[in-house]
Amino acid sequence: MRTLLLLSCVLLLTIKGYSQIAEDKVLHFVGGNLFGMVGAGLANQVSDGNRAWTFVGSVGGSLLIGLAKEGIDQNQYGGWDNSDLLATVLGGVSVGVTIDVFKQKKKRKREQLYREAIGIKFEHNKHPMDTISPDTSLSILAISPSVLRTKY
Repeated sequence: MRTLLLLSCVLLLTIKGYSQIAEDKVLHFVGGNLFGMVGAGLANQVSDGNRAWTFVGSVGGSLLIGLAKEGIDQNQYGGWDNSDLLATVLGGVSVGVTIDVFKQKKKRKREQLYREAIGIKFEHNKHPMDTISPDTSLSILAISPSVLRTKY
């Protein structure tokens, strides 16, 4: 048991030593996250909530700040690092994917709550008006029950 514990400690410390990411890359990733959120927020407002443009705004915001930072690094320190730019853009991509996943989940939940509130169960082989009974709360649909009962 003692040998197993010692072996696992050595193995974990060795793996941890090789898995360290440079602090600079972590800072670039966090910067990409922050400016990706700004870009996604702006794109969301401009495009009225379009998911694709929100993602593009997230990646674009992180790419813009990454290019600016690498341009400054090239002038001040004499070097352009593509891996820094990649880390920044990946930060924006991660924010874009996260926003898209949670936005879609919220949309599905909202649609489900709406269906449950008005009592509609959609069946794929029937027209939606065939599944609505006159007893359904039609004030949400702005249809009077007397209009549905009238034969034309």
